[in-house]
Amino acid sequence: MIVLFRTTSNHTDFQKLVVQLDDYLQVIDGEDHAFYSQFNKSNLLKNALIAYENKIPVGIGAYKEYDTETIEIKRMFTFPEQRGKGVAKAILTELENWAREENYSVAILETGVELKDAISLYQKMGYQIIENYGQYIGVENSICMKKHL
Repeated sequence: MIVLFRTTSNHTDFQKLVVQLDDYLQVIDGEDHAFYSQFNKSNLLKNALIAYENKIPVGIGAYKEYDTETIEIKRMFTFPEQRGKGVAKAILTELENWAREENYSVAILETGVELKDAISLYQKMGYQIIENYGQYIGVENSICMKKHL
């Protein structure tokens, strides 16, 4: 059974999984990793989730305010061996619920074109591909998505 824990990015288990996420993305992003990593700083995220299975952290996700109506989903990661169990869906659903509780009405995110499973999950969860926003404008390896909450 998956248990979700609301916390901040300062939590030790969150930080441990961020290291795993960054290692995973280093392989996926290749030469572009330095560009992306500058936008993925995990410190100071006040809305972070850790998914536990049998008291072991198996996934994370977070969001930060983009503007007064919009949150940006950040740092979504599930250990590869835990994928297909609904962990990421549970994390994303809880992040959206938390954002609604804080009166946000829109969620946006950026993911890499090579992350096909992530793109598929987001689309199944109601996210639609949009024009790249902010620092991702003109970045061919980025896909930006949006959902009204």
